Amino acid sequence: MEIVSKVLIGLVALEHMYILYLEMFAWETLGKKTFKGALSPELFTPTKGLAANQGLYNGFLAAGLIWSLCISDPAWSKNVALFFLACVSVAGLFGALYSRGIFFKQALPALISLVCAYMFL
Repeated sequence: MEIVSKVLIGLVALEHMYILYLEMFAWETLGKKTFKGALSPELFTPTKGLAANQGLYNGFLAAGLIWSLCISDPAWSKNVALFFLACVSVAGLFGALYSRGIFFKQALPALISLVCAYMFL
């Protein structure tokens, strides 16, 4: 189950690396397709800086999760993973207040990973 926990942590990290790419580098192209209906098309250019800032924060979350997988001390690795998974969970739950889909796309995978990491790492 330790391997399953680490795979789940890796998947959450990959998701946030994708969000980093989407918000920092593809906001006006892929972002328009991904968030159509959430924002008017004319708002993507003026919000490019805001999206890039959000993307950077998602990158920090991914970096922390990847860092947790690279730490050799089991207790330290677990604590770092729990911290960053908790951060992703809180961000996802907050986002879910505004968009139901964020709960299933961001919060739920992080919460499942958090429970698995707590129990099996």
